[in-house]
Amino acid sequence: MLEKVQRLVDLDAIESEVWRELVQSVRERDHGWRRCVLATSGTEGADARLVVLREVDPETRELVIYTDTRSPKVAQLQRDRRATLVCWSAALGWQLRLRGEVEVACDGLQVTSRWATIKHRPAAQDYLSPLAPGSEWVAGGKVDHPREHFGVMTLQVQSIDWLEVHALGHRRAMFDARGRRWLAP
Repeated sequence: MLEKVQRLVDLDAIESEVWRELVQSVRERDHGWRRCVLATSGTEGADARLVVLREVDPETRELVIYTDTRSPKVAQLQRDRRATLVCWSAALGWQLRLRGEVEVACDGLQVTSRWATIKHRPAAQDYLSPLAPGSEWVAGGKVDHPREHFGVMTLQVQSIDWLEVHALGHRRAMFDARGRRWLAP
């Protein structure tokens, strides 16, 4: 992780470091960007929730998040694939807003291969509940036999809005199809 005292000044170097830190975030459980906020468009307006970043591919500009396929965010993303992922790292003093489109996979090789790697871990319990996320819990109620409800969401990053919060002055930059440029913080 970058030392807080080191400030990058070149936009190419900043973008490269953003992707390097994103890759690190899936390897380091305590990295600030491992848990981020995914915002989607729901029927009642904006909807946001905390998610865990599982995979990062800088070459394809893709981020992978696991989900319960019965979760409201899946239905929201099937209606409107646009989403924003917000990440904050206090250690870096950096905020990211990653915008793009999300593809949700509920079956197929990309789902089954990832399920095979986690199905015997405690995290698998998140996808084996007989109740859908957000459904009302009825104590003592009859529960159907659980089955996996594991899905894979892939965010194709179209833009990165980078903000550095720093005592010597905040800085902001945009990385998207138009190129790299500085913005007013």
